[in-house]
Amino acid sequence: MKIYVGNLSFETTAVEMRSLFEKYGTVNSAEVAVDRKTKRSKGFGFVVMPIESEARDAVENLDGFNWGRRALRVNEARASD
Repeated sequence: MKIYVGNLSFETTAVEMRSLFEKYGTVNSAEVAVDRKTKRSKGFGFVVMPIESEARDAVENLDGFNWGRRALRVNEARASD
């Protein structure tokens, strides 16, 4: 399942995001969206978890979770994401 992770601190790395989600299960990939011109974080990213039950557990537990002084927005990615 592809998971959208929003409201990230601009300093958050993909490694940190992967580590957070690995507490709930297997993570295939974790990416922070970066502006092509400035190379700065856009404040959101995506995590791919292959086991749906683990992914749903992560979404349920991390949506609204205060991380880096920000409340994360976590949900299943839409087709346009």
